[in-house]
Amino acid sequence: MAETVLDYEAEAAHYDRTRGGVPRAEAAARAVLSLVPAGTRTLLDLACGTGLVTERLARPGLGVYGADAAHAMLRVAAERVPGRTVRADARRLPLPDASVDAVSAVWLLHLAPFAPEIVAEAARVLRPGGVLVATVDKDAAHDVGSDIDEVLRPLRSAAPASDRADLVTAHAAAHGLDPLSSAHFTGHGQGATPRDTARKLRAGYFASWFSGDPATTETLAAALDALPDQDRRRPDPRYRLASFVRRG
Repeated sequence: MAETVLDYEAEAAHYDRTRGGVPRAEAAARAVLSLVPAGTRTLLDLACGTGLVTERLARPGLGVYGADAAHAMLRVAAERVPGRTVRADARRLPLPDASVDAVSAVWLLHLAPFAPEIVAEAARVLRPGGVLVATVDKDAAHDVGSDIDEVLRPLRSAAPASDRADLVTAHAAAHGLDPLSSAHFTGHGQGATPRDTARKLRAGYFASWFSGDPATTETLAAALDALPDQDRRRPDPRYRLASFVRRG
């Protein structure tokens, strides 16, 4: 679901525990690697966070690096991929043009109103034939077919999604990146409960969908409160990754 921008300095201490932990990270890493061509020697993981996915991308012959803008996140990541992390804004990477073979952006573009700039910067640092792998349509993967989805669908469908697949594809094309392939993976442990969703709604997590209007917030929260099985998790989301290749 779409969220307001979190304080990732504060989130670092419990980020992994509340985001599906190792099972989700392993599923994400496998999916990313399935879209990385054989012979890829360097991969930059943008917004790497605590490095839980970054660590699992490492393979013999593949040098994996992580970049993130949050100090606290990078402190954790540096323990997992020592010597291979850098503090950097994804829009201004401290790398030369055409310097890496692959760039991954897992759970990043949906958070960024400046997604076109991130795609442009990824294209800049990719070598010809290199690939960008990014999650797209993240919000659409949550609560599919569930009663929570029935409550929140009007907001979700009206909200602008910066990682919408057609928009990302257009940004990519504008910077010399052509569609290549796609893959899916399960967000283990990410299935929502009505009680937790109502709590997040009241805390302002989804305010970007409707400007945080108090009346709308309470109307939706009350509808979530009325759902059965308040603490039963609904199905885990199934995320989509899209890959794009840099023109030669």
